[in-house]
Amino acid sequence: MTTTRRTLLAGAGLGAAGLALPNLARAQEAPGVTATEIRIGSTNALSGPVSAYSVISRCLEAMFRRLNDQGGVGGRRVNFTVYDDAYQPPRTLEQTRRLVEQDRVAFLFNQLGTPTNNAIHRYVNQRKIPHLFLATGADKWAQPKEFPWTIGWQPSYRTEAQIYAKYILEQRPNGRIALLYQNDDFGKDYLHGLKDVLGARFDQMVRTATYEATDPTVDSQIVQLQGADVLVCATVPRFAAQAIRRVFDIGWRPMMFMTNVSVSVGAVMQPAGMEKGVGLITSDYRKDHTDQAWANDAGMGEWREFMRRYLPEADLADNNYTYAYGVGTTLIQVLRQCGNDFSRENVMRQATNIAPMDIPTLLPGIKVQTQPTNYNVIRQMQLQRWDGRSWVRFGNVIEGANV
Repeated sequence: MTTTRRTLLAGAGLGAAGLALPNLARAQEAPGVTATEIRIGSTNALSGPVSAYSVISRCLEAMFRRLNDQGGVGGRRVNFTVYDDAYQPPRTLEQTRRLVEQDRVAFLFNQLGTPTNNAIHRYVNQRKIPHLFLATGADKWAQPKEFPWTIGWQPSYRTEAQIYAKYILEQRPNGRIALLYQNDDFGKDYLHGLKDVLGARFDQMVRTATYEATDPTVDSQIVQLQGADVLVCATVPRFAAQAIRRVFDIGWRPMMFMTNVSVSVGAVMQPAGMEKGVGLITSDYRKDHTDQAWANDAGMGEWREFMRRYLPEADLADNNYTYAYGVGTTLIQVLRQCGNDFSRENVMRQATNIAPMDIPTLLPGIKVQTQPTNYNVIRQMQLQRWDGRSWVRFGNVIEGANV
């Protein structure tokens, strides 16, 4: 299904720590949990300007289907429901309330987007509903004291921008920098990350331009920024492809950086024109299917076999599928840690007590981990450069500051 709702039976459960917890309720008394089923809810942009990300939910559905085929978790199968919010925050709140108050899901998992999750942030924390492993790298999802029921998964956008700024200062210490960013919390994390590193030099070195998620193109912003030595783009896939293509077509050749949520070969580089992005720099934590270094990798072999069996029509060049496999694997680990207690308190406890673990689709040296006082799940990245065919990693795995 591709419009308003997707439902699938599969296994799930998660846990909390660092909270003042009551005696845990028996699993069969927990919301969204019966003797045979666990209900999990999510929202995604199944339509609208960022619908390229809808394949994440499609992959998660398939992972839960495989889990159910294997017997589920704790003797229960998972019912995974995804509603379309079209990347519109008011609809996210509406659909989330539907999941919580009508469908009575046990918890929420991997809801897409920074502005959309921002719309439900206080609602889910006030109701003490696990809001797990969000599909957004906003820095604000790692605030266990203020929002103990919300946790992200991927590296912080702000940390990513700090890494880019440090590299820029090494390579172009006196360069003029242009920043194109989406005018919301997602884009502003990149603004803040550059400011963290550049400090007082920011105003002298950086010109900025913003766009709205509903804009048709970013062509005029690219023309406005033309001439800088460096271009940093904090854009979603549709606008990332436009920016790469427009920069090339007008003959501008800056050192160019792209947010790692918009570097999919299938969803961005191919639509932009493979040759037009040569030299583009990003960072990532995932293995790239198009990189021959992983041709015989055991982890990627596991992912390819899963895709062959459960998603045979999918575009393997779209790294949103490797993202989804990583976050889905993390949730399944949490469910298994829950044992037979799928109360919301225990789900949150387990989600915030993950010992460092390897994930098949993550780069070597990059692990998933959580602690009750540290909600940064993935804390490392590696720089990589587009060579016209695939992403080529360079340098060492980098851990961001204050994680």
